[in-house]
Amino acid sequence: MRRLLYAGLLTGISDGLFSSTLNVLAYGSTVKRLWQGVASTLFGASALERDAMAWVGLAMHFGIAFAWSIVFFVLYERSPLLRRIAASRFGVAKLAAVYGPLIWVVMSFVVIPTLTHRPAAITARWWTQFVGHAVFVGAPIVAMIADKTRQRLVT
Repeated sequence: MRRLLYAGLLTGISDGLFSSTLNVLAYGSTVKRLWQGVASTLFGASALERDAMAWVGLAMHFGIAFAWSIVFFVLYERSPLLRRIAASRFGVAKLAAVYGPLIWVVMSFVVIPTLTHRPAAITARWWTQFVGHAVFVGAPIVAMIADKTRQRLVT
């Protein structure tokens, strides 16, 4: 349970800081607008006009971080292959390099379009998120979930 808690929190914080920094420095927007945009996937465009929806979007973000952490935890606990890969040299990085971008692909091609009824747009921003998800989403999830089992396998 502790591994799931740490994975969700660390992923939410890591990806939240990554996305917030991009939104402000690269895209010229605000942190508030970022989280309102997240909320707008469920609540529509009106979320962009209400300040409180930024908090809803942030809560959604952490909920998603926990959900993907749970998915990886279940897969990891049921898969000797994933545990062996994690225990190998650079194993966490290998798994993160696959799992993080996979999350972005599922979110951008399935989850978000299902909620917004708009297809994904493959732009430079999309690719930035694709690569960033390996580091800021995949790595914290894999590192936190694999930590205890990796120690058991090595010792």
